[in-house]
Amino acid sequence: MAELNNCAAVIPCFNEAASIAALVEETRRQLAVVLVVDDGSTDATARLAEKAGAIVVRHARNLGKGAALKTGLAHALELGCAWAVTLDGDGQHAPEDLPALARCAERTAATLVIGNRMPGAREMFWLRWQVNRWMSRQLSRRTGKFLPDTQSGFRLIHLPTWAALPLTAKRFEVESEMLLAFLAARQRVEFVSVRVIRSQRGSHIRPLADSWRWFKWWFSVGWDLTPRVQATSWSSVRLFGNKKLAGSGEPASLK
Repeated sequence: MAELNNCAAVIPCFNEAASIAALVEETRRQLAVVLVVDDGSTDATARLAEKAGAIVVRHARNLGKGAALKTGLAHALELGCAWAVTLDGDGQHAPEDLPALARCAERTAATLVIGNRMPGAREMFWLRWQVNRWMSRQLSRRTGKFLPDTQSGFRLIHLPTWAALPLTAKRFEVESEMLLAFLAARQRVEFVSVRVIRSQRGSHIRPLADSWRWFKWWFSVGWDLTPRVQATSWSSVRLFGNKKLAGSGEPASLK
């Protein structure tokens, strides 16, 4: 798969010492370049990631997931990579699923492929699942198409396309912003079913603060993207390896 020959893994981390070494080792079985962005951790995340074979980029203080992703993706681009796969540092994504994302990109010419966790959502923490369901519904309504897992951090991203988008989110709203930005730019987005591995720690999501921040983004950025998304020509999407969920409608893909 051509995408994997020029691809780096980018893993944003904040205090993930319990899971990062195993995640880096498993990811290096799939990709030669693994970048860990230590977003101001106060534990041994950076040391353990380096020992496991990752390139570690450090933030002196915690700047948020969006900022960490931007740092990691920009670094991958500087290294000459055309693609990057992002994984959460808590180990909830299986690196063995990466080839499925790459096959999807190769078959469809998608520039953003998102790992869909909803078939195995019962393995997720209840709060994370409920927040994801609610936000995915709002984004689906906004675009008029079914987007099954808008908050998934497991993504295969075409870096030159990403670099040209006006992305500003610094924290957990980054997943929503990136998805809508790709769609608004008329880039093809696909969803692929992936496994869910229950995290060994609780969610970093802060229900009140992060919901408020997401709403601020929703009203300040989302409305600017809406007309361009709705004006484009939508095509059908396939949930590779998964049957359509009952009552879900058609998932969205933009070509």
